[in-house]
Amino acid sequence: MNDFLRALAKAAAGILHPRMLWLTFMPFVVAAAGWGVFFWFMWQPLVGLSRAWLTASWFGGALDRAFDWVGLTSLHAALAPFLVIALSIPLIVTTVLLLIATISMPLVVRHLSLRRFAGLEQRRGGSWYGSLAHSLATTVVCIVLFLVTLPLWLFPPLFAVIPPLLWGWLTYRVMTYDALALHASSAERRALIRRHRGPLFAIGVTTGLMGTVPTLIWAGSVWLVVLFPVITAATIWIYAFILVFSALWFGHYCLDALQRLRADEALPST
Repeated sequence: MNDFLRALAKAAAGILHPRMLWLTFMPFVVAAAGWGVFFWFMWQPLVGLSRAWLTASWFGGALDRAFDWVGLTSLHAALAPFLVIALSIPLIVTTVLLLIATISMPLVVRHLSLRRFAGLEQRRGGSWYGSLAHSLATTVVCIVLFLVTLPLWLFPPLFAVIPPLLWGWLTYRVMTYDALALHASSAERRALIRRHRGPLFAIGVTTGLMGTVPTLIWAGSVWLVVLFPVITAATIWIYAFILVFSALWFGHYCLDALQRLRADEALPST
């Protein structure tokens, strides 16, 4: 079993630990409360703006004609709320990711340090503030890429390819820093990222694909907009669960790689 799959197996076994399950609920509560207050006050104004844009744009007119042609005239009323939801989901997911990175990930790493890596020296090449700054900067870049590539999402199969790639890149960049912040020096972290960029990105893309599962709930039917509060809360928790799982996966992989790096450096040169 290679390192990628070994870390996956350990993460799958560890996610059901009571402490890890608790770490999924802390970001969930914060994100659900924050977005709940936001939508309580902003839902109707956002739906109104969405409906006005659809009415004035060629895109909205084309959708209306398409619905009329297939006999789904009743979908007109649901289109504006569904558009608000579709644009909100990436922001909600990004919020959960930042909360996981700043709240849960340090606790995941400490949990792994006590259980598997007690003998691994902590060189503290990163900090909580460094993690926050790194996460915010990476998120801004990802949002820019999201906006730039958004028109391409209208064309198959790009709508199924671009989101996991963007999400995978964002997760890989954020989680790798946090997984190594406590134990690795800055130089070790940079060396490990260069050496393991492919597998780390693959972990990010895999968890990104897992993250598309909750979105399929919304894509399945626009009539689910009437259950928006309940479905959104469930979606936030599913994302939190997936992200804590990915934190464990990154943690196991990165700390194993760091352990091997130091073992190789300790070998006498010949």
